[in-house]
Amino acid sequence: MSTITSAVTTPSVLGECPLWSAAEQVLYWLDIDGRLIHRFEPATGVSETRETSVRPGSIALTNTAGRLLLAIEHEVVWFDWFTGSTLPFVALSEPSPDRLNDGRTDPAGRFVVGSLQADASSPPSQQTYQLGANGDSHVLFGDFMVSNGIAFDPDRNRMYFADTPTEKVMVYDYDAETGTCENGRVFVDYSAIPGKPDGACIDSDGCYWSASVYGWAVTRFTPDGDVERRIELPLEKPSMPAFGGPDLKTLYVTTIGSGGAVPSAPGRDGFVPGSLLAIELDDCTGVVDPPFAGVPPAIDA
Repeated sequence: MSTITSAVTTPSVLGECPLWSAAEQVLYWLDIDGRLIHRFEPATGVSETRETSVRPGSIALTNTAGRLLLAIEHEVVWFDWFTGSTLPFVALSEPSPDRLNDGRTDPAGRFVVGSLQADASSPPSQQTYQLGANGDSHVLFGDFMVSNGIAFDPDRNRMYFADTPTEKVMVYDYDAETGTCENGRVFVDYSAIPGKPDGACIDSDGCYWSASVYGWAVTRFTPDGDVERRIELPLEKPSMPAFGGPDLKTLYVTTIGSGGAVPSAPGRDGFVPGSLLAIELDDCTGVVDPPFAGVPPAIDA
């Protein structure tokens, strides 16, 4: 049985996008609606935050400690943890009620990020962008509602993607050398699985760990799309898992607090919705996300 604890009990409104920095031995994550960037150091237990003026959707590491690539609203910016300062990089869409959401670096260090549709009653119109080191960008695919579950399996040349409202996880053939993404097909249909697919990550076996939001669990799928295990959680709305810790055997899971369209159910066993959970695993190891290939510029305080 897995041991589950609250690594950080201060609740996020809408916790998302945990990302482990092996170089710094810290976990970064976001509170989208709280407009905060979090940083947690497990060795000391120190948790800190930085405010943003707009909603952050996702982050990527760079080769500079404390320097992040940050997707906010409709653009991608550079963010310096130590000063809290930002510098514009690339605008990916026109300002609108929609915003950028889930994102991750591919094996070659490109940043792949999708958007989220504010009006759920309109036809699906969102896009997934691929951003190169020099700021060049293009659309990989579109016509969905909520980008989530982006993860890469370089051993199988795969990219995963979930459109949460459709309850489907897709898998694409992904060429890391050229950045080509094609042959999308259904990897998992969540219709028979409690919850909906939200954020995700890959482990060293190529298994896909999906946050089953509204389903009180994280679910591990084999590369064939079969359920290998479900870890029941004390909180209803897990939003995204990420492996971290010195041996990459701790599965951190962000959760949704007071945010979201539907109020969160009370936590079980004293756990608080919006907390950062930590699950100790002895039989699974994570993989480190590549840093963004671009070189961060100097950012004045």
